[in-house]
Amino acid sequence: MTSYLVTGGAGFIGSHIAIRLLREGHRVRVLDNLATGRKENLDAVRAASPAGSRFEFLEGDIRSLETCRSACEGMEFVLHQAALASVQRSIENPADTTAVNVLGLVNVLTAAKERGVRRAVCASSSSVYGDTPTLPKHEDMVPAPLSPYAASKLAGEHFARVFAVTIGLETVSLRYFNVFGPRQDPKSQYAAVVPLFVTSLMGSGHPTVFGDGEQSRDFTYIENVVEANLAACTAGKGTGQAINIACGERYTLNDLLETLSRLMGVRAEPRFLPPRPGDVRHSQASIQLAAQELGFHPRVTFEEGLTRTVEHFRHAV
Repeated sequence: MTSYLVTGGAGFIGSHIAIRLLREGHRVRVLDNLATGRKENLDAVRAASPAGSRFEFLEGDIRSLETCRSACEGMEFVLHQAALASVQRSIENPADTTAVNVLGLVNVLTAAKERGVRRAVCASSSSVYGDTPTLPKHEDMVPAPLSPYAASKLAGEHFARVFAVTIGLETVSLRYFNVFGPRQDPKSQYAAVVPLFVTSLMGSGHPTVFGDGEQSRDFTYIENVVEANLAACTAGKGTGQAINIACGERYTLNDLLETLSRLMGVRAEPRFLPPRPGDVRHSQASIQLAAQELGFHPRVTFEEGLTRTVEHFRHAV
């Protein structure tokens, strides 16, 4: 039985990782301050551990080094998912985003090194590429972040690399591309587009689209991201690198709406508003490095992922 710390384990991605680890028989400790994480997600994590015997929840903030030290005690791997997400939130309050996403990450890595953790896998973002026209985005491209959030994720990658090459802690940074799936919060002020579209089509049928809807994204179902995190722990390769995690395809927001409308049997009548500052026009990943270094190949397609997500939200009502 292997011991894993999942920071941000009450969040969307972190809770899915924790559940998968518990189902595979591992010991899991979650660190979360519940600022954006949800108790409902923790309930789902607890349910995956028989009598709670292999699950521990530590309520705390990664901005405290002492808290991170306590969280890392006895852990073999750290899956660092804790962050303040959202481009818009970071534009409104860049200092908070930086404090959590950069200084918090440094605290986690420092504690992991001190406590003898074997490897830390850190969540990064495709936003580090900015709005460069080259597609697909590959890891050799020069990053060009457009928002404080993107800048904070790029800084986190640099710190993770420094820990790997200079300080002696194995790290891998995973650049997520538009992750979606069950339990993604549609009610947050900064909610992602898929849960917003699904819940809107279940209700008014008038989802809001910022821009003309022709902006494209490499939508990545949560199960693929979980697989990548587990592979990054055990593959033994990729140390110090930042690696794209996606499906290698892109769909426009209009494509997304059309597919959801068909799956849900409803007609979408979107409301178009001006584009938001900091949003990129097109995003698509090269996933060759992920295959090479981690043995990663996405298992769940765009449409299958949407089908599972729609079913979740239908049963959650």
